Amino acid sequence: MTGRHPEEASGRTIRVRGLVQGVGFRPFVWRLAHDLGLVGHVLNDGEGVEIAAWGTKTALHSLCARLKSETPPLAHVDEISSVARDGAPPADFTILESAHTEIATGIVPDAATCPDCLAEIFDPANRRYRYAFTNCTHCGPRLSIISGIPYDRAQTSMRVFDMCPDCAGEYADPADRRFHAQPNACPICGPQLWLEDAKGRRFDGDVFAEAARRLVAGEIGAIKGIGGFHLAAEATNDAAVAELRRRKHRPAKPLALMARDCAQIRHYAHVSGDEEALLISSAAPIVLLEKTGEKLAPSVAPDQNRVGFMLAYTPLHHLLMAALDHPIVLTSGNLSEEPQATDNDDARARLEGIADFYLMHDRDIVNRLDDSVMRQDKPGVQILRRGRGLAPAPIRLARGFVDAPRVLAMGGGLKSAFCLMVKGEAILSQHMGDLENASTYRDYRKSLALYRDLFRFDPDVIALDSHPDYLSTRWGETLAAETGARIVRVQHHHAHFASCLADNGIEPGADKAIGIVLDGLGLGTDGTIWGGEILVGGYSGFARIGQFDAVAQPGGDKAQREPWRNLVAQLHQAFGPDWRSVLAGTELAERLDVKPLDLVNAMIEKRINTPLTSSAGRLFDAVAASIGICFDAQSFEGQAAMALEAAATPFMSDATAYPVGTVVENGRHRLIWAPLWQAILADLATGTEPGLIAARFHGALAAGLACLTETIAETTGIFTVALSGGVMQNSLLFNALFSRLSASGLNVLVGRDAPANDGGLALGQAVSAALAPSA
Repeated sequence: MTGRHPEEASGRTIRVRGLVQGVGFRPFVWRLAHDLGLVGHVLNDGEGVEIAAWGTKTALHSLCARLKSETPPLAHVDEISSVARDGAPPADFTILESAHTEIATGIVPDAATCPDCLAEIFDPANRRYRYAFTNCTHCGPRLSIISGIPYDRAQTSMRVFDMCPDCAGEYADPADRRFHAQPNACPICGPQLWLEDAKGRRFDGDVFAEAARRLVAGEIGAIKGIGGFHLAAEATNDAAVAELRRRKHRPAKPLALMARDCAQIRHYAHVSGDEEALLISSAAPIVLLEKTGEKLAPSVAPDQNRVGFMLAYTPLHHLLMAALDHPIVLTSGNLSEEPQATDNDDARARLEGIADFYLMHDRDIVNRLDDSVMRQDKPGVQILRRGRGLAPAPIRLARGFVDAPRVLAMGGGLKSAFCLMVKGEAILSQHMGDLENASTYRDYRKSLALYRDLFRFDPDVIALDSHPDYLSTRWGETLAAETGARIVRVQHHHAHFASCLADNGIEPGADKAIGIVLDGLGLGTDGTIWGGEILVGGYSGFARIGQFDAVAQPGGDKAQREPWRNLVAQLHQAFGPDWRSVLAGTELAERLDVKPLDLVNAMIEKRINTPLTSSAGRLFDAVAASIGICFDAQSFEGQAAMALEAAATPFMSDATAYPVGTVVENGRHRLIWAPLWQAILADLATGTEPGLIAARFHGALAAGLACLTETIAETTGIFTVALSGGVMQNSLLFNALFSRLSASGLNVLVGRDAPANDGGLALGQAVSAALAPSA
């Protein structure tokens, strides 16, 4: 009888690339290897994870398959490659120290507390009971504490905390889920938490019970989280929330909320299954939800029908929320428009006069991170702000970008973010904010320097917005002079268009599409301000084939803050210099009569400080002003448009869209608003409900854009449409456009991992610049 011959052992070097460091990947490999009877080693290096394994071909094949199918919760494998390995096999399978080689691996975003750690902090028998800094390889801080790669404890702000014997034992045991968990700690050896009042006096006792007591009493707290300080107030106490607004100088912008769990959120907002999945994900973002049920403080989100909720995402937050019966406001710890405080002393100084008490700890925050913001729309999840839990996870691009030059894209001016593009991946930074704020600009430059250091990134190309006055553009020019990188300037709306294409993995050469790009403003190629655009093209270029009617912006930047100015400009455009006659005897005429109309009319007619703009944002401002929303002024960008959307929402199902005009001049389509304004004024004259007017306007805009896009698709033979720009954050318009265009048979692309607003601008700049020819 002939027996089966055992398989001969062979060696393989297996390379795993992706987000595979700081997520328990090496002990995962160690366990697989022991399960399969393999010997060798695994280590972290600059490219990801390297595995040397010896065993049977069957076992080696199984290892590669299971590396992809059984990854740890926070890991993301992009690529697994394998080559034969010579040499004698060792006696066992071991985990080696990290190798310091060229950086080519990603950094994992900070992750919300996992179920195992959550169970421990509420278990009286566990040594981490009520410990606010409990974490493991499946959760906890990552980007917020890291200062270098490879991701080892010495490269984080945890390096100052020496592990006790118990923690060191967990850290060294491959079978433990805390094996090489770099922030691993316990109450004996790790960071410490305390509560102090506004005078610096520390409280002795249960800090969570005391913080809860103070919040319920109406006090405002400053709480140090993962990516920075937040300001907290009890969310059902309108006096406390209103006082927080007064102290923070944030009169109207919606405030984010934190809840204990989804059951608590459902008392105040509708939560679908998809929205719950977002809330409980490792990113734990703020999710915009429809208000319902019990009342929150009216000051939380005035004139809005949605509210932004997030769940407790660190042990500290879980322990605090367990001591409270209601949600809390949890908004950035800063004065309005400044970056949030991250340092204890800085928080004491900058939040003096705002916070009544501080819940602080002694683990340094290396990288500032705002909370991410998302919304569930018809096409899927829309990322409105990319921050904690998302950045800096790389966006995988189409294969055609793998061999492209290394590009540093600088982003825009508002909602700024930068992007590093290398080897077919785009590393899009966290949200930075308005660079005109000096503190934000310093933070932008600091973060950019850190990213370049983390990824050892020297660009071949620096991509800039074509607006010469953006601070991001100026800093990019400085860096180009220092590094010798080639500068490529990318028109603002082209960058939005390209960002959507790249975010959908569209290959260069197969990128011809129609782009509908709607936003507040961006410098056009003709020197005017654009903002309502239909483009045809791809990564390498575009033609402006359609646009909103160009309307004066009286007072320049003033018109962005005072919606009545845009209303006057729109009426002047629609009805001519004698536009006031069409308003005679109406309430709107009375409201406008107190404004300097003769001066504004003269400015428009003589073209004095009245730049022309096709801005979609300014059109929204004008319509909002016509029905009394933010008529005199708006205190934050998009306030009028957001309130207009909220007013329209209850009426959308029954609203008949207003008419919109179109003309074609020199092959370019133009949407004309005179018919729209005639219909709006007719409704105002008959006392039509303002919300219905708002709904009919949204319907008009969606129908007009969709009809025009369908015409362009038929005439050009291009049937892919990309939706981008900050106005696409309007869910009524966005969902209506997506539904109408999809129903007409068009392939509609929307953002996936990058925001449609200026937070995704740098991604589009990067891919466009990567394909730009050398001068």
